[in-house]
Amino acid sequence: MSWRIAVRHRTGYQYGSPARASYNEVRMTPATSSGQHLLTSRLEIRPEARTLRYVDYWGTQVHAFDVHVPHTELMVTATSVVETAGPRPDPPDPGWAALADPRVTDEFSELLAPSRYVVAEDEVDAVAVELRSAGSPLETGRAAVRWVHENLDYVRGATSVGTTSAEARALGKGVCQDFTHLALALLRSAGLPARYVSGYLHPSRDAHLDEPVSAESHAWVEFWAGDWVPLDPSSLAEVAERHVLVARGRDYSDVRPLAGIYSGPAAESLGVAVQLTRLR
Repeated sequence: MSWRIAVRHRTGYQYGSPARASYNEVRMTPATSSGQHLLTSRLEIRPEARTLRYVDYWGTQVHAFDVHVPHTELMVTATSVVETAGPRPDPPDPGWAALADPRVTDEFSELLAPSRYVVAEDEVDAVAVELRSAGSPLETGRAAVRWVHENLDYVRGATSVGTTSAEARALGKGVCQDFTHLALALLRSAGLPARYVSGYLHPSRDAHLDEPVSAESHAWVEFWAGDWVPLDPSSLAEVAERHVLVARGRDYSDVRPLAGIYSGPAAESLGVAVQLTRLR
């Protein structure tokens, strides 16, 4: 079953005194990808700035812009309409021998290695060995995501955007970003190429048409077992029509919605406001 979803995502920064210049990248436009089609999109920036649009190394649409006038506030609002699809069937299981092929390990080397927020740990390696010995690549991938869901509690405010998978595991709690980072650590340790996916999750399975609801940015994983398999470790919801995909990468550092540098005083985040509306 397909959905049509309108997305409004607003975020930005406020400065104690005017910033002289800023250089920014925005990753807030949903992707056209397998199971999803972007119908319309618009980006509004205050102060006004001209954008350069490109696709990054991981296939994410990026808008880059500079602001060269003094400003005390930077606000970015992305609006879009996207059509999503129901769940995809699992690919045929390739077996562990196929995943060990040097051509596969070379192609996905960056998604098998630790990264900034995905940390190698002996504790995670031990779990990975146990899960891998008990099943096929597909079974191991699903078991890894369930393990994370069962071993972390969803607690807002317990972690920050800079928390690593190892820190979240030690705390035993976190939010969707932490669930995703720990799942990536476990999947990669098991020999499954795995990537971070950012986007949105409509909170209601029975959403009323044309009724805006407050939501948040969301994160889940995709692991490779002959093809990409998406799983949501924090909710265990099937990745399907309620999920809107925006960006992919090794971890959160590759998919930050608004990132950049500026010249001026310390900045305070204005927070994030996300609104989702099911249109069809």
